[in-house]
Amino acid sequence: MFGDLNLVNYWFCVTNEDNWNIIKLKHVWGVPKRGRRYVLDVKIGDFLVFYIIPKKIGGIFRAASEPFESEERIFSWIDYGKDEVFPFRVKIEPVLVPKKALPFDRLIEKLSFSKGLKRWSIKLRRAMFKISEEDFNTIKTYVSG
Repeated sequence: MFGDLNLVNYWFCVTNEDNWNIIKLKHVWGVPKRGRRYVLDVKIGDFLVFYIIPKKIGGIFRAASEPFESEERIFSWIDYGKDEVFPFRVKIEPVLVPKKALPFDRLIEKLSFSKGLKRWSIKLRRAMFKISEEDFNTIKTYVSG
């Protein structure tokens, strides 16, 4: 009835320290083949929050391209136990990126996907997942200081 309202989505992206440095340098986010279905839902203008293992928030970026596939080896795969290219990608642009990653502990009891859960980190076993606008705004307020 209303067609595509082009609503913005908010994504929580999980990465390691090595790949966080690549993300900041090259302004691209990539996921493994098993995470393809998530990144293919990213639209230009969506916001991506980056969580760095263990327990840090790196910053917020905005999707600047449609998802695409690339076999160029730019990401580190050592932590994943098998050779992985992270071929499903999206170009991104920085929105809020502090000089130093921030502790995630302060957010655990404030976010709907982690509040009150002893094993909240189970959700972080995926490369990325959608979060609510409310959770995004909580993170954005925290990151912006």
